[in-house]
Amino acid sequence: MKRLDRRALFASGAAAALLAATGASLADQPRRGGTFRLAVPREGDLLASVARAAICDQLTEVAPDGLLRGELATAWHSDDTARIWRFELRPDVPVHGGGVLSGDDVIASLDAHLSQGRQSLAGVRDLHLSDEGALVIRLESGNPHLPYRLADAGLVIAPMGAVSGDLSSMAGTGLYRVDRAQEGRHFRALRRDAHFRDGKAGWFDALDLIVIPDPAVRAEALRDGYVDAAALPLAAGLSGRGRFHYHPSEMDMALAVATHVALPARISARGPLDDHRIAERWWML
Repeated sequence: MKRLDRRALFASGAAAALLAATGASLADQPRRGGTFRLAVPREGDLLASVARAAICDQLTEVAPDGLLRGELATAWHSDDTARIWRFELRPDVPVHGGGVLSGDDVIASLDAHLSQGRQSLAGVRDLHLSDEGALVIRLESGNPHLPYRLADAGLVIAPMGAVSGDLSSMAGTGLYRVDRAQEGRHFRALRRDAHFRDGKAGWFDALDLIVIPDPAVRAEALRDGYVDAAALPLAAGLSGRGRFHYHPSEMDMALAVATHVALPARISARGPLDDHRIAERWWML
């Protein structure tokens, strides 16, 4: 008999009914609380990528269950050629620090990503707002997969198109707001009091990203409980020296996570940090 995957079950709508019928523990449900501490290397863009994903929302996302879902876009459809797309935008989304996100902010953000040469936006010919405030995207040729392409990790939306730059002053509409940041060393964000995804994502109270250049020291920090996860740790510092989650495997370790952290039933195959959305998808047991 196949073992019931309880985390996958809680991601579905059937969890409450099963709990009532079986008396299963509530501890397996995603729940708010705790500070998640992640050690990252200095090289690359991991700290900034995870931070931006926490601060900002995207138009769409591919959720851990593999389904495409809307974030700032609530609905979308195309013409018969899949060349002209219309995305309905979520209204009145508050921005950290005041104000609400506008359709012009969405266009400015996508324009910024286009100027950076983002491959996932290749073929976009025109961006504009309809008279009703919907985002209209015109492509050079038809592509029925555009909503999936907009879920590509890093296509964040920010006020005035400020999708990159100094993290300490970055504002967005995401589940977390910046508390403090020191470039190349540390980033801390706090969970917002209210968000349109409450009850669905954003389980940690706070997020700490800590740069530790030496992979052996990252492994040691995880092993000794100073952090909850380490990206690209030195495998020799962990293998056989404690119980951890390894991704993709203990033999090919890109990420190691303490067992008091609950991971979704599925983690993105595109990257070990779950498309940089760990702050919204994982939780403390």
